[in-house]
Amino acid sequence: MLELQKTIGYSFKEKSYLEIALTHSSYANESRQALQNNERQEFLGDAVLSIIVSDYIFRHLKVPEGELTKIRASLVCEAALAAFAEKIKLGSFLLLGKGEENNGGRNRPSILADAFEALIAAIYLDGGIEAARAFVLPFITEQAAHAAGSDLHDYKTQLQEVIQKNPEERISYVLVGESGPDHDKRFIVEVHLNSNVIGRGEGKSKKNAEQQAAKEALGLMGITL
Repeated sequence: MLELQKTIGYSFKEKSYLEIALTHSSYANESRQALQNNERQEFLGDAVLSIIVSDYIFRHLKVPEGELTKIRASLVCEAALAAFAEKIKLGSFLLLGKGEENNGGRNRPSILADAFEALIAAIYLDGGIEAARAFVLPFITEQAAHAAGSDLHDYKTQLQEVIQKNPEERISYVLVGESGPDHDKRFIVEVHLNSNVIGRGEGKSKKNAEQQAAKEALGLMGITL
């Protein structure tokens, strides 16, 4: 646990909060001792995470309420939380029952996401909301900026649905350029219909550039966005 505390930059005064956060229900159920699992802390951590994320994006992103809701959802979803957990190698510290261990529980997104929320709660219970905020913000600030900088509308899916009406047609996305330093990359992508370029987009990620290319293609087709 000392290694994990060094990784997250927080030292617990009450170590039991951290122990509970790392205890999966499968381990507690198999233990001969009466152990608490992390489910209750996960419940609290979910609420703490939501208020921290909501407060941050409200203050820093000047977008309508509907977009704030979408951005928050993208930051607190299971996939995002599991990715955050992987950054601190949280799976390697979890206490799992034999069944979960043998079934790859340490890498299961749902288990990682739940444990990450339980860890947030542990920090909140031990050090208060500001300690929890200091832990959470480094994970979400860059993600929030990317979410705000991208269009949350799924133009790729919309374009695919249009093209599928003609089964013989095929679309593909081709990376044609990238520039900038590693921390501020820009990508340029073309979307091809068979061999013809029908759209071009630029973004801070390949996915964002693909969305912008699909958006341009839909616009050129006269489809209202």
